[in-house]
Amino acid sequence: MIVRDLNSARETDRLVNSTGWDSTRLLLAGDNMGFSFHITRIHANTEHVFHYKHHFESVYCISGEGSIEDLATGEVHKITPGVMYALNDHDKHRLKAESELVMACCFNPPVTGNEVHREDGSYAPNDEAVSENA
Repeated sequence: MIVRDLNSARETDRLVNSTGWDSTRLLLAGDNMGFSFHITRIHANTEHVFHYKHHFESVYCISGEGSIEDLATGEVHKITPGVMYALNDHDKHRLKAESELVMACCFNPPVTGNEVHREDGSYAPNDEAVSENA
């Protein structure tokens, strides 16, 4: 059984900070669960373009307000507490936060914890991520 406390994890290297957001990785590839689980905070009045070409992601909004835009279609969806979205087609998207968004996120395959977003908004495939961070 794996038990982790979010606040304690935020005091370790499981907290990954970036410009306009941070993510606490509660489950990682090394936990051998087949997915990773994160609590991510998107800072208010920011927007970000992501494109997870090598990962599937599902996201559940815990708090805050914003929107997600499918950059292939231009379709925009409002994000509020209780809304879930899943990037089932490796969808390139723009995430906007009107207020701080707190999101629960799952990635498959799981991230290792050391990934950084590439210029195109993606993470490297897991085999490359391991070698890039070795």
